[in-house]
Amino acid sequence: AQNLARELADMPPNLLDPQTFVARARRELAGLGLRLRVISGVAALRKAGFPGLVQVGMAGSAAPALLEVEYRPKRGAKNAPRRLALVGKGITFDSGGISIKPGPKMWEMKGDMGGAAAVLGAMRLIAEQEPEVPVTGYMALAENMPDKDAQRPGDIYTARNGTTIHVDNTDAEGRLVLADVLTYACERGATHIVDVATLTGACMVALGDRIAGVMGRDETWVQRVRQAGLDAGEELWPLPLYGEYRALLDHPHADINNIGGPYGGAITAGIFLAAFVDPKVKWAHCDIAGPAIQTGGWRYYAKGMTGFATRTLARVAAQL
Repeated sequence: AQNLARELADMPPNLLDPQTFVARARRELAGLGLRLRVISGVAALRKAGFPGLVQVGMAGSAAPALLEVEYRPKRGAKNAPRRLALVGKGITFDSGGISIKPGPKMWEMKGDMGGAAAVLGAMRLIAEQEPEVPVTGYMALAENMPDKDAQRPGDIYTARNGTTIHVDNTDAEGRLVLADVLTYACERGATHIVDVATLTGACMVALGDRIAGVMGRDETWVQRVRQAGLDAGEELWPLPLYGEYRALLDHPHADINNIGGPYGGAITAGIFLAAFVDPKVKWAHCDIAGPAIQTGGWRYYAKGMTGFATRTLARVAAQL
């Protein structure tokens, strides 16, 4: 399962886009008893209420998509007291959009769908391990490209939950595609959520390239996710959702800005995502920007993408 995630994240962006990701997922999950649902294309996503995916993906060379994969245990799924949702960021190539990234190492952004790849790998493993709780995996898939149709710095749009978002920087796109999907997962009855994303360079500055950041409102749930990672050999370190930093996301013309100030970027990204999660739902956000790729090799990893968090997510499902 992890090698599947590694392979997908390492695929060149001309060979893996949102549509080919979905096609590969169908092949990999065939015969495992999972239910798949795909919302594909700008018009369908707009109609279904995923404006963040539309904003980010409407300029891509391939249409954006939301892939939903559902695992239901053989007994007790209908009235299960606990329902787990796994949400993965799936930017199959991130140029930064209009706020374009520097050229050096931009090639690494083929792996900006590492979160979605980990969710896909985990769902395959979950289907084989058959945990006792229902699990739904959501993969938000898009290309972030500069184009005449691309979103612009200064755009304001309304998210699924009614929050107005000011797009200050189009390279802070991952949180935009995740926001509506987190809201949707809550609407669909999730009691527990783990989202996984190669979200911020700031997390790498704080924790390096061997440790992921994890944060959430419920300390007990955050620690359970962290322990699942330790059990699986993947290190996640808690970061605070420091309340006073919410002011860094204030904007005079919208409810929230999509970036904060120059400091604490991993935390302000988590605070942004928290605005789209029902407070009653136990939620943990995992920023895997550091350990998702290894440029020099590490442990048993060769150079390249690692599939980090695949094992952690499956372990969370097994232990819930």
